[in-house]
Amino acid sequence: MAEGGQRPQRADARRNREKILTTAARVFAAEGLEAHLERIAKEAGVGSATLYRNFPTREALVEAVYRNEVAQLCDAAPALLAAKPPFDALRAWTRLFLDYVTTKFGMIDALRAIAATGSNPYGHSREMIQAALSVLMDACVATGTIRTDIGPADISAALEGIALTSASPEQRKQAERLLDLTLDGLQTLPRGPA
Repeated sequence: MAEGGQRPQRADARRNREKILTTAARVFAAEGLEAHLERIAKEAGVGSATLYRNFPTREALVEAVYRNEVAQLCDAAPALLAAKPPFDALRAWTRLFLDYVTTKFGMIDALRAIAATGSNPYGHSREMIQAALSVLMDACVATGTIRTDIGPADISAALEGIALTSASPEQRKQAERLLDLTLDGLQTLPRGPA
């Protein structure tokens, strides 16, 4: 038995769930909350019954997509650090953060409606994101590539503000320029001769 007394999901059931979440994230980002769930099921290559067995309501699907996007964003930090120098990993992660926020735009009304019912779709997402950012920033500090007087909460707030400007492709380019400016300001200055 899996955690909580539930049976572990079969591999094909896990794959179907992941296909639904990936497709729903893309469709919600493009079409918003009014996207047809049957279309999501069809594009994911599963039947409507499979979608509804996993996510009995639209709200359940939206919340699961949101939580999955947060988890993928946070899980990317160690993988990026394993593949790139710390500052390059931080820069790449900030682009993923923009992608994550763009996905949220199509779901924001649904997430607010879910929160209004007393449920908390955001849960610990802010803490999870700041923890991932801490891992990246700590690695940069250890290599001396970023300043030590700015913390993850500061960078997270800056990223959130910048991400709000990235709704369209033109705005995305501006948001990436703003990210570069922010990251440039975070870097330590090379020391010249004293």
